[in-house]
Amino acid sequence: MFNPPPSPQGQTRGPSQENLLLDYVHRLERHRQDRKAAHIHLSGLQPQNRRDHHMRIAGSTFEGLVKLMQAQVFSLANADLMVIYKAQAQDEVEAAVVKLRFLFSDDPLVLEERGRQGAFCTWYTLDREYDVLLTLAQKMVQDENARRSATSERAAQDSRFQQKPKGSPFTPELLQRVEASLGQADLANLVRRQAICAMVGKAPPQPVFHELFISIADLRQTLFPTVNVNSSPWLFQQLTETLDRRVLSMLNKHDDRTLEGDISINLNVSTILSPEFLVFDDNVKAGMRGTIVLELQKVDIFADLGAYLFARDFAHDRGYRVCIDGLTFHQLPFVDRERLGADLIKLISDPGLNEEKDKKTEALRRIGVTRIIMCRCDNQAAVDFGHSVGISLYQGRHIESLIQGDPRKRGLRARPRS
Repeated sequence: MFNPPPSPQGQTRGPSQENLLLDYVHRLERHRQDRKAAHIHLSGLQPQNRRDHHMRIAGSTFEGLVKLMQAQVFSLANADLMVIYKAQAQDEVEAAVVKLRFLFSDDPLVLEERGRQGAFCTWYTLDREYDVLLTLAQKMVQDENARRSATSERAAQDSRFQQKPKGSPFTPELLQRVEASLGQADLANLVRRQAICAMVGKAPPQPVFHELFISIADLRQTLFPTVNVNSSPWLFQQLTETLDRRVLSMLNKHDDRTLEGDISINLNVSTILSPEFLVFDDNVKAGMRGTIVLELQKVDIFADLGAYLFARDFAHDRGYRVCIDGLTFHQLPFVDRERLGADLIKLISDPGLNEEKDKKTEALRRIGVTRIIMCRCDNQAAVDFGHSVGISLYQGRHIESLIQGDPRKRGLRARPRS
């Protein structure tokens, strides 16, 4: 009988269609005479032609043969169909394939086929090509197992990420005490630097500028280790504004050695409009403003779009560059870099970027890959994906590990500030 595509809820339970196909092919080893197969490459269709209702129509095309026990149909995870049938049903199967070609007649896969074997459908005669089909089925099982494993790992990571941190609530009274402590504390030991590097081909990473930021985790461990600072987003926002002012104050010190080269700093929109930023701006030499990037969070931008637009224009007038930080690929359609007037965006690396890669590549190139920094790169796979779509700026633990042993790459030396 016809094997329908597994539901999303059932994909991690029971054997996959690929495993069922492999088992069926094994059972045909002694019955390969007068058996044939058709591999219909629906995965090659454009995404708009691979929606659920298209797949249901395609699968139902062979229902009559299945009911007559003339064929067995497997709907594979990549949307392909594998039809194994008795040789006497050849005409009916060919007619069904013609019907599918007509159904998808406007798709480039069908338009460009022009009788070429294998583009839309590959045919097998099992008494001669059984081993070929067996090898293909085995590879399908391996690929599907790898995909399931990656999906499960990603789901586990998401689950861990969504778990609420433990600790007592972050209250206004506690915030007041923390802000008082921050006014006296030396935060120099909590300032972290992470390089944003240019990586082209196989050349080693070349630092372009360094992000300066306060380690919230270390700050929490130092001042309030038992408190869950994320329990109140609005109090946490106010805490970051206080930290902004302290960072600017540190950078304003003429004897400070933190500012040794081109930098980016994380700020709130309100901080750019504050007196503290004006003091910081007065202390920055005009020629250096073009080397400073102001990183803003998307939530802060859309919380008060008018304030952002004013702050952006002020920053640009003074020569600073603006970067929108912490975007996932799925958020890109809602954050138009050009309309927001941002110079750069940071795209969070994710294994899921490799899914429907052609579609994602087109979307990223429309944004402008020279304006994208691939951040949170924890492994070489993130860099490999970035290179494949033309991204050249990277940041993350993996990038730091690549430059860690080379003292010449630890920072860009700039003119000392007077």
